[in-house]
Amino acid sequence: MKNTISGIAASQGIAIAKAYHLVHPDLTIEKKEVIEVEAEIARLDQAIQESVKELTAIKEHTLKELGPDKAAIFDAHLLVANDPELIQPIKDKVKHEKLNPEFALREVADLFINMFENMDNEYMKERAADIRDVTKRVLAHLLGVSIPNPSLVTEDVIIVAEDLTPSDTAQLNRQFVKGFTTDIGGRTSHSAIMARSMEIPAVVGTKSVTKETKNGDVIIIDGLDGNVIVNPTEEILLQYKEKQQSYQKQKDEWAKLKEEKTLSSDGHHVELAANIGTPKDVKGVLENGGEGIGLYRTEFLYMGRDQLPTEEEQFEAYKTVLENMGDKPVVVRTLDIGGDKELPYLHLPKEMNPFLGFRAIRLCLEQQDIFRTQLRALLRASVYGNLKIMFPMIATLDEFRQAKTILLEEKDQLVAGGTKVSDSIEIGMMVEIPSSAIIADQFAKEVDFFSIGTNDLIQYTMAADRMNEQVSYLYQPYHPAILRLVNMVIEAAHKEGKWAGMCGEMAGDPIAIPLLLGLGLDEFSMSATSILPARSQLKGLSKEEISKHKHTILSMSTSEEVMAFVNEHFMK
Repeated sequence: MKNTISGIAASQGIAIAKAYHLVHPDLTIEKKEVIEVEAEIARLDQAIQESVKELTAIKEHTLKELGPDKAAIFDAHLLVANDPELIQPIKDKVKHEKLNPEFALREVADLFINMFENMDNEYMKERAADIRDVTKRVLAHLLGVSIPNPSLVTEDVIIVAEDLTPSDTAQLNRQFVKGFTTDIGGRTSHSAIMARSMEIPAVVGTKSVTKETKNGDVIIIDGLDGNVIVNPTEEILLQYKEKQQSYQKQKDEWAKLKEEKTLSSDGHHVELAANIGTPKDVKGVLENGGEGIGLYRTEFLYMGRDQLPTEEEQFEAYKTVLENMGDKPVVVRTLDIGGDKELPYLHLPKEMNPFLGFRAIRLCLEQQDIFRTQLRALLRASVYGNLKIMFPMIATLDEFRQAKTILLEEKDQLVAGGTKVSDSIEIGMMVEIPSSAIIADQFAKEVDFFSIGTNDLIQYTMAADRMNEQVSYLYQPYHPAILRLVNMVIEAAHKEGKWAGMCGEMAGDPIAIPLLLGLGLDEFSMSATSILPARSQLKGLSKEEISKHKHTILSMSTSEEVMAFVNEHFMK
């Protein structure tokens, strides 16, 4: 077993704790004939009892952490686990057909799941998901393997996983999770973004950390250099504790800039905002001196549950964020689901290439009931703060016009019904598809602002899936093609008197910051923990000086040339 595993530094800091493997178990089963029928039925009863005990604990934890709405999911799961109409047919198969309970469970569960999924009633369709979850848990107990549940962790741990899905991260207990490390992913994978918003260190893309560690190993996550150290010696442990203290001192220096405006050395002001996923993240934005929220990813409201959030639930979440931010701007992105962010309860068709498929604004324009519910909640909340709304994945002017029309229709209906709605909501769009960047001059006549989503813009421009390790070398934020597209968007916005921001991970990248300042970007939105280091860096940069090199930089041929130029001229 290797002592040091290299990966990608995805979220800064040093964490030292025990490994907690978030690895979903192999639930493969075989059909077997059983002889001791009563013993097998007793084994099934025991597995059900264990599952009920776990579900009760999860329900209580969810009730305390997330409230009664989320806890209700587990009420439904407990009903399934205790339902004789499900359990008795399994026992009958064991008794009369001499089937092993694992196989009998799978057969009966599949029968019920198929039956519910083929019903027209939405409520009954959702019961299929409950049956799938509960029977998976019972099956795990029958097979003697455990389904990890990070929400029940009660000691300091570092999560070790192949990758973390958004729903995995949604149930993490923030009090005890001190860091992440994964086999796959890069700086822009969801696990990395989530680690930065939780302000915990992360090393991703290690290729082998799940194989090289086991539950309970003491591990160090070095989110500064991208290393994971397994079972370190006392000497190495001491070195990293010193490194941890020295990083803390650096953070204390940055903290002194919390209340300052973001000014370059020649007095040019830019706005440093934060990307958030939940209302809880606002605390981190304010503690890190954020001047606004440049991206509120609303999809996290829809994840980790078995049905769509109601208008009232959404209204409360948006209202909370707006109130807590006071008069600071809050840019909310409408539902961006699809790609690697799935909602099982929507039963969307499987796609060959989901990143280029039925997602984000495409889904919202097709399923307008979902879209209109969200827009009403946003409009109702708009009077509680400084709201700006943007639409994701816009490829054509017609899509933007259609989305804006629906928004204005909902606004008119609310106002006609006597509901107060702010009159100063700016309506913008994300620029993450090359076609939008190329005709940004046309969009700029109709939008109030642009927010450049570089995570997708880079992968679409370079035709390289950012989650694919084989082509990760093509994920190049400083490539001249990307810089030219960014420049086109900024120039188009300024020509029409509009502002341009960036909410992709590139906005907080130390190499990219001088380039973006020189190109004239107005708003940089990043993980909250990147704000103070970025403010410190910008203080030492002259916009006027960098702008003189703009033509030279945009004329370069490769990403390497750009990096070398930045390192030579603008990095201290």
